[in-house]
Amino acid sequence: MPVQHTPGERLSVETRTIEVIPDAERHGTPRSQFTLWFGANMQITAIVDGALAVVFGADALWAIPALLIGNVLGGIVMALHSAQGPRLGVPQMISSRAQFGVYGAVLPLLLVILMYLGFAATGSVLAGQALSEMLHIDNTNAGILVFGALTAVVAVTGYRLIHIAGRVATVVGVLGLGYLLVRLFTQYDVGAHVGTKGFETATFLLAVGLGAGWQLTFGPYVADYSRYLPRDTSTRATFWSTFAGSVIGSQWAMTLGALTAAVAGKTFLSDQVGFLGDLAGPAVLAVLVYLAIVVGKLTVNCLNAYGGFMSILTTVTAFDGRSRISAGARAAYIVGFTAVSMVIALAASDDFLDNFKNFVLLILMVFTPWSAINLVDYY
Repeated sequence: MPVQHTPGERLSVETRTIEVIPDAERHGTPRSQFTLWFGANMQITAIVDGALAVVFGADALWAIPALLIGNVLGGIVMALHSAQGPRLGVPQMISSRAQFGVYGAVLPLLLVILMYLGFAATGSVLAGQALSEMLHIDNTNAGILVFGALTAVVAVTGYRLIHIAGRVATVVGVLGLGYLLVRLFTQYDVGAHVGTKGFETATFLLAVGLGAGWQLTFGPYVADYSRYLPRDTSTRATFWSTFAGSVIGSQWAMTLGALTAAVAGKTFLSDQVGFLGDLAGPAVLAVLVYLAIVVGKLTVNCLNAYGGFMSILTTVTAFDGRSRISAGARAAYIVGFTAVSMVIALAASDDFLDNFKNFVLLILMVFTPWSAINLVDYY
């Protein structure tokens, strides 16, 4: 039977890494997948992803349904990976050894590690800006470093605290992004900026690709956070909880992004965090928006650090045969990964938008075939 955990145990440092989770340590329900993935998607990088569809030529009237189509199609693939977790009890990427072999899986693992680093770095730029605004720090680099330290603490603590962060991000994200959506309609004549262009196949498909690519990039993540669920957890319940959380959360944020880009144009592009803070209005409400940005990015950045660590460990153990490491080594891997992502963030912060667009489209190209191979073999 799955064990019941006291509040203290829920916040204790995780000891498991890439080995199979024993049945006696399984816990939780599929509902936890909804809040984790809803909270991880209700965040500013998803807003920027939605804005890109409009920035690169689509009218918001067409971009929003195109993003929805992409989110649904990619979300199906993403949630199918999540449903593997309770059955296999191992992180997502170690299951790739079944299709590619112990050594053959090293190549997709290396690509996934680069993906984790890229998303951790680009997200840290925006979160660092928000944290600097919230704490009235003049230097954005200081905000990035503080955010990196928070990421390392939560990721080192591990699975249970990450899920708690997802629940907090769900509440804060609904309040913050919901408020911003209302403010957008009250401060701007949104209707005058929507439907001004006709349908264009190229920009519509680009928006579909942005939505699908966003979801597909979570494929290497998802089983990491469902692997502790009891083995007899319903596959259907795991699928739908993950799918609903990820698709609703991302579509909400991307819709806000598409509409914001439509009404604000270059003003939003030059300072995404600052624009949203100004849109919030009174200082106390701007703090709520900055908090929503930081909490949402903290949740997903912890997923990057946690998954990045396990992908690095899976790569290393292909050559030395281990399945477990000490708690100290585990912490060192996570802190080291976070430090590298901070260095990248500090270097890339000036060219965030172009870097992010190119990164998302590259990831879409790389992980579509990986997902297809993994899912066809499993199901």
